[in-house]
Amino acid sequence: MPVSSAETEFAVKLFRRLPARYDLLAEVLSFGQSWRWRGELLRHAGAGNPMRVLDVATGTAGVAIAMAGSTDAHITGIDVSEEMLEIGRRRVDAAGLQSRIDLQLARAEELPFGNASFDTVSFTYVLRYVGDLAATIAELSRVLRPGGVMAGLDFFEPSNPFWHAAWWLYTRFVLPVAGLALGGKAWWDVGRFLGPNISAHYRRWPPTRLLDAWHAAGMTNVEYRVMSVGGGIVMWGIKRA
Repeated sequence: MPVSSAETEFAVKLFRRLPARYDLLAEVLSFGQSWRWRGELLRHAGAGNPMRVLDVATGTAGVAIAMAGSTDAHITGIDVSEEMLEIGRRRVDAAGLQSRIDLQLARAEELPFGNASFDTVSFTYVLRYVGDLAATIAELSRVLRPGGVMAGLDFFEPSNPFWHAAWWLYTRFVLPVAGLALGGKAWWDVGRFLGPNISAHYRRWPPTRLLDAWHAAGMTNVEYRVMSVGGGIVMWGIKRA
């Protein structure tokens, strides 16, 4: 595994204890919205029926399996957590998709693939955990062929004052307690971390600055959609020819 940034190492340690119930709890703790966000991501990432797809921060392979169900692509999924990947491999095997989905240990900041190796690059919940966000987006763009699509999904912070207040109370108080009740100490730790991490990330990287980073990485027609009154955001674009 390549040398990791401090942010990547922190993410690995934080999420190491989560895989066994990760997908179920992610749905419960997002009020069942994460499937809608993933659907929006797939709508863009699967456009044009790509043949070669890279799914970054694939985790337990949820996006990779869904992509295999909606396209004819061969999907390579990478993640920094071997524990997550082990769950993902079992899910891939259970779905009978071993010939179409390959999961491997790697990190977004240093991809072990050549230039223009993929028709589509998708990523989920990764940019908050890298040391250099702009350089990571450039690295993701590097392995995408000209004319290919890149699409990413992450949590977001509502701008409407009412929804922001509700979101703040939920992420600072309800989420940790609910995580503890449903998933134990590991989910308490993640629940306490998540809200402040999201807020700090978007103070540094509001959508306008993210768009600039995508453009600087060679992406065009970059757009984004805020989901669920501000709880999530999907961003997508096309690699410049």
